[in-house]
Amino acid sequence: MVNLLLTAAGEQHMAWWWQTLIGAGVALLVVWLALLIALLVARPDRANLKEALRLLPDLLRLLRRLAADQQLPRGVRIRIGALLAYLAFPFDLIPDFIPVLGYADDAIIVTAVLRSTVRRAGVDAVRRHWPGTDEGFAALSRLTGLTGLGG
Repeated sequence: MVNLLLTAAGEQHMAWWWQTLIGAGVALLVVWLALLIALLVARPDRANLKEALRLLPDLLRLLRRLAADQQLPRGVRIRIGALLAYLAFPFDLIPDFIPVLGYADDAIIVTAVLRSTVRRAGVDAVRRHWPGTDEGFAALSRLTGLTGLGG
């Protein structure tokens, strides 16, 4: 009788474990689908995407410099650090082999973080750390809408 009760309790515990695991998997899938839809809506055109890819080396140096700037608010530095970690991680929200959207997810996420940085720290902070040319900064501002955010 005791063995039967222990077996039933063990099966209930195992059923709870599987339900929790399946629930977490479904929640992750729903969040991923929501992000995928958001990226599809915000998808840049090919010309903007090519321009963004040309700016990538300067952009990575900019992000590294912003993350190291102790004068920026901690929340901004944490967001930039998380962005750098995301960019370094080999898996993306949308795999890179998917045409246009494969690389667009990175560009959209970088844009969102830069816009957030400008809202909190100002355009001057981003401009001060920009390692590229004035034309490159103008292109970055166009692509991300930095100039329209104020500073």
